[in-house]
Amino acid sequence: MNRKITILGIGNTLFSDEGVGIHLLPLLREALSDYEDVEIIEGLTDGMRLLGPVEDAENLIIIDAINAGKVPGTIITLVGDEIPAYFGIKMSVHQLGFQEVLMAAKLRERYPKEIVMFGMQPYSLELGVELTDTIQQNLGALRDVVLNQVNYWRQSYETA
Repeated sequence: MNRKITILGIGNTLFSDEGVGIHLLPLLREALSDYEDVEIIEGLTDGMRLLGPVEDAENLIIIDAINAGKVPGTIITLVGDEIPAYFGIKMSVHQLGFQEVLMAAKLRERYPKEIVMFGMQPYSLELGVELTDTIQQNLGALRDVVLNQVNYWRQSYETA
């Protein structure tokens, strides 16, 4: 039995690497085009409008730029309860809105069964619609990490 997996890319594409979660989605759409149990949502900076998709998700993958003080291009993985703590380190305005979405879903007892966040340490958050070369060169690796998680979840359902 397949369970629905929701992939949510969030970010602001006007501030270069802050948009990594959005820029990754076309690569994921291409790689996952045959997966009927996967829904890909472009969240941009939508805040509370994302409450519905988050509450409807059984398994949720969030993709965003994550400032963890690492080398630019480093892929960062946060699982379960680690995710709200990340939003405590505010990097941009949209994060506050999304932290509220997660808290509201939890309060309403409609939180995803499993939730993982993948992100990349940004190189630049300067005004600009393109990713920096450093981040662009690592998009394939970030895509692969997300695909591995999707396939891991799908395999665990089949054996459950």
